[in-house]
Amino acid sequence: MSNSETVLLVGGGGREHAIARSLTADLSCDLYACASNRNPGIAALAEGFETLSETDASAIVEYAERVGATLAIIGPESALQAGVADALDAAGVYTFGPGAEAARIETDKAFQREFMQTEDIPGCPDFAVFEEVDAACEYIDECDGDLAVKPAGLTGGKGVKVIGDQVSSEQAKAYLREHDYDRVVLEERLVGEEFTVQAFVANGELRTTPAVQDHKRAYEGDEGPNTGGMGSYSDATPELPFMSAPEYEAAVDILEATVDALPDYKGILYGQFMLGADGPRVVEFNARFGDPEAINTLPVLETSFLDVLTAARDDEPLPELDFDSAATVCKYAVPDGYPTDPDSGVRIAVDEESVGHALLFYASVDAREDGLYTTTSRSFAVVGVADTIEVAEQQVEDALAAAGDGLRIRHDVGKPDLIQQRVDHMRELRSE
Repeated sequence: MSNSETVLLVGGGGREHAIARSLTADLSCDLYACASNRNPGIAALAEGFETLSETDASAIVEYAERVGATLAIIGPESALQAGVADALDAAGVYTFGPGAEAARIETDKAFQREFMQTEDIPGCPDFAVFEEVDAACEYIDECDGDLAVKPAGLTGGKGVKVIGDQVSSEQAKAYLREHDYDRVVLEERLVGEEFTVQAFVANGELRTTPAVQDHKRAYEGDEGPNTGGMGSYSDATPELPFMSAPEYEAAVDILEATVDALPDYKGILYGQFMLGADGPRVVEFNARFGDPEAINTLPVLETSFLDVLTAARDDEPLPELDFDSAATVCKYAVPDGYPTDPDSGVRIAVDEESVGHALLFYASVDAREDGLYTTTSRSFAVVGVADTIEVAEQQVEDALAAAGDGLRIRHDVGKPDLIQQRVDHMRELRSE
């Protein structure tokens, strides 16, 4: 067992609750946390919890110094973009998270594509970058195939519009004119099945985690607007049911090529891929854990997360990662009307006792004297961990039976029929 480490966690969502739970499983970890919202799950695990803006670098550094932090880890991308990792590193607190410049692989989609093109990273779709709305609209008119329309900056996972899927060409042009983004990326629409592989990265090395499939759309059957993620699942193997082992390895190869081109990168590198008939292509990179994907990955990580952080800081080889050979299913409970017009203020009935064999991760909740209530964001996630996806999914459904009125759940996440649709879809694409 390593010597005691004081770790500062920045962020207060479900992803950060999963990080906190994983870190504090190692008794050598003394955890402190700060976020703009007080997460009761994190607060219960931490020695201290300070309510601070995740983008206020100077206040976070002051807090880190006050508690004697020897390490830090950053959850949300907004903090990375604001240079919180740079500020903590400069203050002598090793931070597992990239500086603002390296985080541009997520925070600037134009940079991301141009970096992939320059460095010859495999899996890059055809793309074009525009600073003028009229030129972008002209490109849409002239393009033969469907396009993905991406604002270059951060949009909380809700800014991308896909022509031929979510919007028509005319709606896409109206969207660009309405928002008048500084820069926009237009790229070929990728068709297939999306999945994510997350990697721990430091000192030029990476260690990858099992693949996860997220469900961005608000409603069952992949209908409705995009959200921050309604739920996700992973299998007892590194790959998912609709993938082959070589297809998973091809995604890992893309992450390895990316890390080779970014030798100083540290933190989490998240690759979101579209698996088509010709293998995986890159939908995007993120510079931090996914939410909900961290909620699938970290509960089955058997290697000490703290050991990964200390090895990264001490310039030692990262430990090989051991994962429990278990499947996971995560479903988020969100307020009615989320994401477009969410109702807040609903009492939350689910708690650690009522979820049974499943695990509960709080996201955005309002703690009052008489209990927890919903805000306008995702409220909490429940994850089942079992030998099969089917059993894990049933654990989650049993736990969510107590959710009550005023909360909405995508019940189809992890259901056998939806997973079979994914398998059938890939079978069709491969045979075309």
